[in-house]
Amino acid sequence: MPLSTIFLVFSRLALMGFGGVMPFAYRALVEQRKWLTAEEFAKYLATSQMLPGPTICNVALMVGSRYAGTRGALAALAGMIAGPFLVVVALGVAYQRFGEVEVFRHAIRGMAAVAAGLILATAVKMAKSLFAKADWRARGTLLRLALLALAFIGLGLLQWQLALVFGLLAPLGAGAFYLVGEKK
Repeated sequence: MPLSTIFLVFSRLALMGFGGVMPFAYRALVEQRKWLTAEEFAKYLATSQMLPGPTICNVALMVGSRYAGTRGALAALAGMIAGPFLVVVALGVAYQRFGEVEVFRHAIRGMAAVAAGLILATAVKMAKSLFAKADWRARGTLLRLALLALAFIGLGLLQWQLALVFGLLAPLGAGAFYLVGEKK
């Protein structure tokens, strides 16, 4: 795959993702380009959240590496960083100049609400892919559901830090799936 294609796809993703790139990444990588399956996207996302740095940049590195090795990883990362860098600088200048203007403040609040909705929609799609072919009597399915619920409770209701929730649930999930014997 040409490096320019990888760079342009991730540049476009980064520039579309105001408030959160993940919904756009899912649509582009899974639904449109079919570079990843829904299950692969979920695995890349989970792995990326364990690594330091922005999650989407880690996903970009993995996808770029998969399709064009180290050079592909670098092209994907450059695509994720170049455009947003310029936009952030421009928005910073605009905010400094117009931050007290009421219309500008309302626009920022509106964008935040849209971003939250996009993230929620992506979460629903990912959850559906986890349970799409589920045998609801299987222990693995019940474990997935329990882990999903515990993560939601820890992050959403108890407002624990992501690192704490992940640090508790990742080994719990790994151990539970090892004991159940489900490999996939």
